[in-house]
Amino acid sequence: MRSSLPWSLGAFTGARATAEQVLQHRTIQLRIFGRVQGVGYREAMRREAERLGVAGWVRNRADGSVEALAQGSDVGVAALLAWARRGPAAARVERVESGPPEDGDAPPYARFERWPSA
Repeated sequence: MRSSLPWSLGAFTGARATAEQVLQHRTIQLRIFGRVQGVGYREAMRREAERLGVAGWVRNRADGSVEALAQGSDVGVAALLAWARRGPAAARVERVESGPPEDGDAPPYARFERWPSA
């Protein structure tokens, strides 16, 4: 049976994704505080999200924090959240806030992107 989902299985968990993994789709919004700008945090998060099969975006905020939206399997999103608490080697993460997307239901993303600062 062909899925009617508007995204591909590979966008979330790689080529070996199963329908069950995609049906466990989760979206969270993150705010990361600490020394997280000017240390390669966004690019490192993009690479980690890609490795985990998580889609969404990441951007710097004017207040010095980093904001991200992550969507994918429960396992992939949880792994990216755990990574966000550490960040790349040069970062010093003080805290991470996470929850549902601010604007409610986020559209599906096909990949993880770096967005312009907000």
